[in-house]
Amino acid sequence: MIYDSIIIGGGQAGLASGYYLTKYGLNYLILEANTQATGSWSYYYDSLKLFSPARLSSLPGMRMKNDKRGYPTKKDVISYLNTYTKRFKLPILTNQRVYEVSRNQKGFSIETSDGKSYKAKTIINATGSFHNPYLPQMNGMNTFRGNYLHSSSYQKPDQYIGQRVIVVGSGNSAVQIAMELSEVSNTTLAVRKSVQLVKQKILGIDLHYWVKAIGFDKFPFWRFGKAVPIPSSTVDLAGYKEKLEVGNPNQKKMFERFYSDGVVWSEGNQEPVDTVIFATGYRSDFGYLKTIEKFDVEGRPLQKAGISQNTPGLYYVGLEGQRSFSSATLRGGGSDSKFVIKHIKQNL
Repeated sequence: MIYDSIIIGGGQAGLASGYYLTKYGLNYLILEANTQATGSWSYYYDSLKLFSPARLSSLPGMRMKNDKRGYPTKKDVISYLNTYTKRFKLPILTNQRVYEVSRNQKGFSIETSDGKSYKAKTIINATGSFHNPYLPQMNGMNTFRGNYLHSSSYQKPDQYIGQRVIVVGSGNSAVQIAMELSEVSNTTLAVRKSVQLVKQKILGIDLHYWVKAIGFDKFPFWRFGKAVPIPSSTVDLAGYKEKLEVGNPNQKKMFERFYSDGVVWSEGNQEPVDTVIFATGYRSDFGYLKTIEKFDVEGRPLQKAGISQNTPGLYYVGLEGQRSFSSATLRGGGSDSKFVIKHIKQNL
């Protein structure tokens, strides 16, 4: 059987794409590598909260439940995605990890790690980059006798009670993890630049409503050949400003290297450390597309608004800055998916 489209990845971007493929009457499958179609959400730390309110964080066709808390937790999002899948009866095959995509006369062939093969006229890559954590390599890392990990492997503070912990980074995840750890351990944020906080609410209204109202959230930078600006500021959740001001957690300029028992700071002094957590983001990894697609020097696909510039019939949804500031988020996945699938419908 040859499908009109196959979606690689059953996270939020893949589910939104499935919604519109169904709406436009196209025959498709969603291939998900894991046991449930919740993307990376199942692997994030337990206390994670969305920085945007529930009312602005929904996929097409089904509004996320808006309770009194306003800001959905990790569990809320996972529950929402599972309910979404069931409500729209999306054709998802789990435990189907794609390892190679190739071209054929009628479109594409997709091979999975368990030996299965699928054929489709078009491919929608909806894996994003959140499955490929970036862990920088630093001098002395191999001699460090403590523990170091990427923030994607961090779950909860219980195992770090009483430890000396360093969290590397100044973004939302780094600050949120450091704030949580500072309650049970001696925690420092190691930063290139000091954390820049932005108020979560202005005049009592969440920042995201203002961003939406002025049109920035979905402004089509790509139409003007411009990259989407990615803010370096961190949303000031409950008490962040006050805690940083009193130094719990404190901030220090990024350390230079590791030594056997800890780190060496920029001033040259050594400090024993138990654990270093790198909240250093993610990098693109599309190795299964390497025989059909071209990538830039940083491994990002050469695409415009989700449409491959080198491979007809290959599309992307869920990339950061794909079409707008809100791309790669729950609130932006719907509009990006709709744009891509309209293009597929017109060209099939």
